[in-house]
Order: sequence, then structure tokens, then C-alpha cells
Amino acid sequence: MGLIRKHLAQVVGTTSAVSALSGIAGKIVVIQQIIICNTTGGAITARVFLDNNGTTYDATTAILYDKSIGANDYLYLNFGWGGDATGLYLTDSGGNLAVRASANTSLTFTINGAEIFSG
Repeated sequence: MGLIRKHLAQVVGTTSAVSALSGIAGKIVVIQQIIICNTTGGAITARVFLDNNGTTYDATTAILYDKSIGANDYLYLNFGWGGDATGLYLTDSGGNLAVRASANTSLTFTINGAEIFSG
């Protein structure tokens, strides 16, 4: 089993939840860091959802819900960035990590982590 650390995704949030990262067939995706940057002059709320086998983006899959991020500030979420594969897992190729912002083009979501593969 191998582990490859990498930058997994970067998206700009919209007022509708959109998939920022999808599962990969034959691999386990490990989400270890999410950095949310507010690029505006006013506070904006963020939502992050993790549905391991689908596209349900509501309170049942929320890992962050309506968290206010101040003007020109950021929020750093750490789920495990050490020498191992600690973090949130996407194990199904149909799974998704989705994001949403309370205002279009106001938040940038950066996702870092790893992929685990056989071989």
C-alpha cells in the first residue's frame, strides 16, 4: 500500500454547493487540510459537506455549516497532517467533498491530503 501526499483541489465557492473533490476508483482519498480564504471586505459564511457515496449536500453530510469567516481572513481546518494517513476519507468513487459560500466568488477553498493506493 502506498501513500502520495498532494494538493487535492482548489475551488472558488458559489451560493450553491458544488463538488470540489470526488472519490477515485481504486484509491482512498484522504482529506487532511482545508483552507478557506475570504477574499472580500465583508464576513462570509462557509459550508463544507462530505458524502462518501453520493451528492447529498445538506445538514446530514455537513462537516462545517455556516461558519463565518471575517473580511480578508481565513479558516484552517486540520484533520491530520503528519507522517500517516490520518484525515477524512473518501473511499467510494461516487463520493464527494462539496463546498458552498454565502456569496459568489468570495471564498477560495484549498484541499490538501493524500491518495492511498495498492501496490
